[in-house]
This record gives sequence, C-alpha cells and structure tokens, in this order.
Amino acid sequence: MAKEKGGFWVGLAAAVFYPATALMARRRDEGAEHVPGTGGALIVMNHVSHLDPVYDAVFTHRRGRVPHFLAKHSLWNVPVLGTVVKGARQIPVYRGTADAQQSLRAAHEALEQGLVVIIYPEGTITRDPDGWPMSSRTGVARLALEHDVPVLPAARWGTRDLYDHYRRKFRPFPRKTVVTKVGPPVDLTAHRSRPQNLALLREVTDLLMGEVKDLLAEIRQEQAPEGFHPGRKV
Repeated sequence: MAKEKGGFWVGLAAAVFYPATALMARRRDEGAEHVPGTGGALIVMNHVSHLDPVYDAVFTHRRGRVPHFLAKHSLWNVPVLGTVVKGARQIPVYRGTADAQQSLRAAHEALEQGLVVIIYPEGTITRDPDGWPMSSRTGVARLALEHDVPVLPAARWGTRDLYDHYRRKFRPFPRKTVVTKVGPPVDLTAHRSRPQNLALLREVTDLLMGEVKDLLAEIRQEQAPEGFHPGRKV
C-alpha cells in the first residue's frame, strides 16, 4: 500500500509545528518502530494538555505517517485553525448531538482507507490531579474491535509541564522534555470473537487504557494508581 500524501495543509502544519515543538521542549521518543510504515493503525493515547495533539502529530509525521485525530468539532469554527484541520482531513467529534455517531463513522472509514487514527479515549484532558488517565469512553473499543489493524497503546508526558490548562499556566522556561512511548500492538483476537455488548466494550476500553497507563508509569518511573480517575463515562 502506497504511503498517504499529506497535501498542502499537512505540509504547512509540519512547517509550523516542527520548529515550534523543538523550541518549546526537547523530545525523547521510544517505540516509534511499532507504528507501521503503511496501512491503517489506531493509536490510543493519554491526554494531559491542549498541546498534546501538536506533539503527537509531529511524532507520527516523523514516522512518515499522516495523523488523523478525533477532535472537538468546535475547532472547525476557529479562524485559520478550522481551515487547517479541515484541509488536513481531521475527524470532527460531535458530542451530545444527532451527529455524534458520524464521528465514529468517519474514524471507521479512515481506518478502512489505511490511515493512522489517533484517539484520546478520555475525551478531554485528564482531571486527575497527578495526570493519570481517567475512565474513558468506549468508542475506542468499537474502533479497535471492528478493524483488523494494529491497535497501539501510547503515552506521552511533559506537555502539561509546558501548559497546564486547569492552572492556566504556560511555562516554556526552563526548557522541558516531552517523552512519547509507543507499545507493541495489543492482541485483541480473543475479544473480537465474542459478541459485542457494553460489558465487552468497557472491558476492552479499560484493557487498552491500562496499557497506556503502564507506559506512562514507565516514562514517569512511578507506580501507577489502581483503576482510573472517575471522569465522565459514555
């Protein structure tokens, strides 16, 4: 399968994001070899800062892939940024509306087309005071179970040190380090053979986010807490 061509808007975003992320923080990437060079893949990540998509986009693009994020549809209404995300074929998420299911359909189509989809199952930046993942939405399990593509857990740490949304703090100095670590594909063979119901979706969601949490613990060199912060579940 030929590699996806990013086009003008992806090229423009890369021209801005590469120097911006390098200026704000050092990078340390681990496990990039797990991201396939071609074909569909679902990357499941934690979410600690509004800067996450910028660093995650650069990480994926450096692997030679074009990232396709599930992002809040309100971004499409932001001047300039809305044009970029639309031109770069990102996937708008409509929560609590009649268009909510369309978000997942677009993500399903992207995986079927052999694209790389990045999802933050928590749905928003974590409310855990220590930055550990929250209980997540089950849409990630639907995507993971219904497509025969690598499902890659990944964690990234350091972006909240740069910009902490809840404390309204942007701290570029002293220069920080952002670490991204990708694990090997999660084997979901046994789960895909079972009837799909809410219990299975919750089980797979927690399995995937458990892998993400373990990777985050390795990056932070800390013991991860049991379970997940009780964020809003859907």
